Amino acid sequence: MAHFALTVSPAPAGQGNLLVTAGPDGTADRALLCLRGKALQPDAALPVFSAWVDWGGEANPLAATLPDPIRFDLHQDAESAALIKVLRAELDSPRCGGPSVVARLTEVLIVRMLRDCIASGSTTPGLLAGLADPRLSRAIVAIHDRPEKTWLNEDLAALAGLSLSRFADLFTIAMGETPGAYARRWRLLLARQDLARGHRVDRVAHRYGYGSAEGFSRAYRQHFGTAPIAERKRISA
Repeated sequence: MAHFALTVSPAPAGQGNLLVTAGPDGTADRALLCLRGKALQPDAALPVFSAWVDWGGEANPLAATLPDPIRFDLHQDAESAALIKVLRAELDSPRCGGPSVVARLTEVLIVRMLRDCIASGSTTPGLLAGLADPRLSRAIVAIHDRPEKTWLNEDLAALAGLSLSRFADLFTIAMGETPGAYARRWRLLLARQDLARGHRVDRVAHRYGYGSAEGFSRAYRQHFGTAPIAERKRISA
């Protein structure tokens, strides 16, 4: 999911969507993360660390399928609990490079939380359920890594180690859409993000494997209901 920038900014407790709390003994015991933008309140718990995290907002298909919030038991992960101690030490004793260290440590914590969440799976169709299946995950990662490629079901089934029919059935059940539909949607989500950054329509079209800017514009309009040039104008306005 490196296609979506992950940014972390420490925030006062109650103003962040990442919250680490401690038990009565002062030891960090739980981490909560709400990637849909809701601030988390510590309530009666002792706040240890709070930050505001952005990971592409609604454009990120993984964020839309994650629990709200993600709950992570630090008692079950000694390495993450130790990471919190280092993070807290950086905040308590500011030094050169401190903000960068805090940001990187927080990113590591978030990745570990996401891995735990993916390993737990999901009963709701979507990216989380797809990534939880090791076979489907190989195909999904390939789609993510090469969005410009016109993926055939046969190629993806081979990566998953499944027959064509079995792969198509499992993918659709887990993801809630066909492999081709997901690959197209993923490609257009990335294209939209690039347009929002001010990239030219023709260059975006070429980057994501469209034969022409016109063909890309038709696909974009069909999916989002607006022309890609409108996205650039909205940003520059």
